[in-house]
Parts: sequence; C-alpha cells; structure tokens
Amino acid sequence: MNDITPPGFDALFRHNEDPWGFRTRWYEARKRAMTLACLPQARYASGFEPGCANGELTAQLAVRCERLLASDVSPRAVELARTRLAALPHVEVVQALLPDQWPRGRFDLVVISELGYFVDGPSLDAMAAHTLACLLPAATVVACHWRRPIQGCAMDGDAVHARLAQGLQLPQLCEVREADFVLNVWSSDPKSVAQREGFDW
Repeated sequence: MNDITPPGFDALFRHNEDPWGFRTRWYEARKRAMTLACLPQARYASGFEPGCANGELTAQLAVRCERLLASDVSPRAVELARTRLAALPHVEVVQALLPDQWPRGRFDLVVISELGYFVDGPSLDAMAAHTLACLLPAATVVACHWRRPIQGCAMDGDAVHARLAQGLQLPQLCEVREADFVLNVWSSDPKSVAQREGFDW
C-alpha cells in the first residue's frame, strides 16, 4: 500500500475488489472471528464501523447489531459493501472522510479495524474524541490493527492502540497481542462478561 490518500484507496478498490484478501485468507477470517468473540455483549442496539472496506467484517457485525452504520472514504468500497450487505436492511453504508465527516448519532458499539494508521496522529486523536462523544452508556469500543510496518504509514498497530487508549481513557476489558495484530476492547462499563451476567465471585 503506497498511496494512502482517498483517491489512492479508491483506485485500489477499483483495481481489486478484495485487495487484502478479506474474503479468502484464513488470517482475515480468524481475525474477524476473534474480534467478534471479544465483544462483551451478545447484542448491540446501534453500531458504527468506520473504514468498512468491502464489508466483510460489517456483514458479521450486522448479526450482533439491531442497527449498524458503516463508512468508507472510497466510493468504490462503499459500492462493494452496499452490494455485499444489500439483503440486510438494518445496515447503512455511507461514504465519509474521517474524522471530519464523523456521523451524527449515538452508538453502543464502535469498531475501528485496520484504519488508524492511515490517518495522522492529530486525526487519530480527533477520532478518539469523536468516539467518546458519540458513545451511549456502557458502550464498547474495539480496535484491531496490523502490528508490522506499513509502507507510507507513520504508525504501526501498537502505536495506534497506544494513542487510542490515551485518547479514550476507558477501562480496558480485553487485549489480544500476536505477532501480526493487536486487538483491544474498551468499555465505559468496566464489568467483565461474567459480571454482566450476574456472576461475581
């Protein structure tokens, strides 16, 4: 990935509908499964997934959300995601340049996956601030990012998550750190999954 500008992303998706192999690679399928497994709630009323790409993760998040909003900067990615999710009327996909075009509304789930290193530090700080401002009570924030260097990006996944954690200042419920990716779950409700179900030894 060399051109991380909005036109660069659009050109990428016009050249290849699945540029990172979201549909075909076991790495991606496993990472999605781990992301979903780490969500502390079985269901969410209103979710937001910025940077949805072609909608593969979106389709699985949709099973857990009553309503789901997804966005991407690339018009072609938005077109692909809308096609992927056409049978799901509770899912909306919009084109947006973040953080400036952060959506209105309140959410109890925000999933920031493979997005943070494609913006600069101040923009990532603004995304964290927007996330905090849009959260419903007891909301969940999930971030998942590649840990290895990416050509053209100043931050790797570890740096992105450190900056998000600093900006969000929310209790951390979960961290998964492997050689390839890091996954964090934060929530304004610090209770564990068992505690949320009434099991508190």
